[in-house]
Amino acid sequence: MASLSWASPHTVDAYRRDVTQLVAWAERGAAGGPAELDARVLRRYLAYLQTLGRSPRTVARKAAAVRAYLRYLQRRGVVGIDPARRLRAPAGRARLPRVPRREEAVTLCEQAAPAPDAVAPGSVARAVALRDAAVLELLYGTGLRVSECAGLRMGDWDRRRRLLTVLGKGARVRRVPVGEPAAAALDAWLGEGRGRLAGPDAPPEVIFLNRRGRPLGPRDVRRIVAGHPLPDGRRLHPHLLRHAYATHLLEGGADLRSVQELLGHANLTTTQIYTHLTRERLRAVYETTHPRA
Repeated sequence: MASLSWASPHTVDAYRRDVTQLVAWAERGAAGGPAELDARVLRRYLAYLQTLGRSPRTVARKAAAVRAYLRYLQRRGVVGIDPARRLRAPAGRARLPRVPRREEAVTLCEQAAPAPDAVAPGSVARAVALRDAAVLELLYGTGLRVSECAGLRMGDWDRRRRLLTVLGKGARVRRVPVGEPAAAALDAWLGEGRGRLAGPDAPPEVIFLNRRGRPLGPRDVRRIVAGHPLPDGRRLHPHLLRHAYATHLLEGGADLRSVQELLGHANLTTTQIYTHLTRERLRAVYETTHPRA
């Protein structure tokens, strides 16, 4: 697969699977090899995906993977002309996730903070509780992606100015303001909890550690979030806290460009999904409160 330096590891894996599926389909009779792929064959492939019931967004992503693959083959001289340069697929309407409401997100973070008399000071259990509270506060309070949260380093945290330096997708760096609750939770973890989990081989530059004293990974972050359900029992994925962060900013009056910068989106169109979310909320409020709705 071509080098995708701009993409996250998850995107690279998805593109690799998409290209593998294309090659397998073509080898079953549509084409003898990459050099025999043409625009007609590629359009047939997208139509085939639609007959399988794939959503428009899935087909669009697979089309993007095919375009990247054929550009790579052209650069390598495998094909003379890129047959996918005009290949298009409808993106479909973006799905609107059900994000936690403000009071739900606040309660989630507050309940994760360990009470002084609930967990023994200096224990592993208290260290884990402090870490979990800091992770949840940062995910909701800064809108970090899972990989960004797991990859934080000591030098990224500017406590005096309450700013995090975040390395995002495409190696883009942004500075994110941190609210006082998240800053306090992070300081509590660093001051009291981290040293309890850090073993002799723990990397000193990594902010978050797991129980074995190793760097916290994205899978660990997902487990932390799933382990702290909402008051109604609903369990979240970390990305829903990022959605909630953006949605609540817009509901509070933030402009779209500012939210784009805070999220680290390269394109404003990616951020615009949250305007749909807020419009859905406004419609729900209108329909349940106005006598002529």
